[in-house]
Amino acid sequence: MLLDTPTPDFGAPAPHFRLPDANGVQHDLNDHLGDKGLLIAFICNHCPYVIAIAERLAADAKCLERDGVGVLAIMSNDYDSYPADAPDKMIAFADKYGFDFPYLVDADQSVARAYGAVCTPDFFGFDGTGRLQYRGRLDDARMGDATQRTPELLIAMRMIADTGLGPSDQMPSMGCSIKWR
Repeated sequence: MLLDTPTPDFGAPAPHFRLPDANGVQHDLNDHLGDKGLLIAFICNHCPYVIAIAERLAADAKCLERDGVGVLAIMSNDYDSYPADAPDKMIAFADKYGFDFPYLVDADQSVARAYGAVCTPDFFGFDGTGRLQYRGRLDDARMGDATQRTPELLIAMRMIADTGLGPSDQMPSMGCSIKWR
């Protein structure tokens, strides 16, 4: 089912979490939130929308990390029903697309629920105090030709890092629904 993200509650605090990556290493939200902000991307391995943007997400994340912005990805799908999203498959997916950021497992889906995530991909951009400033799409290319894309997420996160505020105009992300238990 194709979904758009809902209108965000700008300024809302990031719900705290501690999640493992696919290798079992625990990651705490506070360890990744720096004074330049944090991007949290809800993604999965099998969604065609995520597959279409995965290389661009990896490249933009590298830019953000060089700028001092933290980046985390979270997989919240029911991987018992969707085995392509299982933790062992997450490792191969991250390697294939060159993810330098932690790719975390939300096995009980509590983090996705706390954030109000609805689709993959679903992006949340927080300022250095952990307040929501961006909930939009990666870019305007979507699943199409990205040669002339506008990297909206990258621009927004750099703006947040510099000013503490996101852009006033934000286009919602679009993708497959999170596969709930």
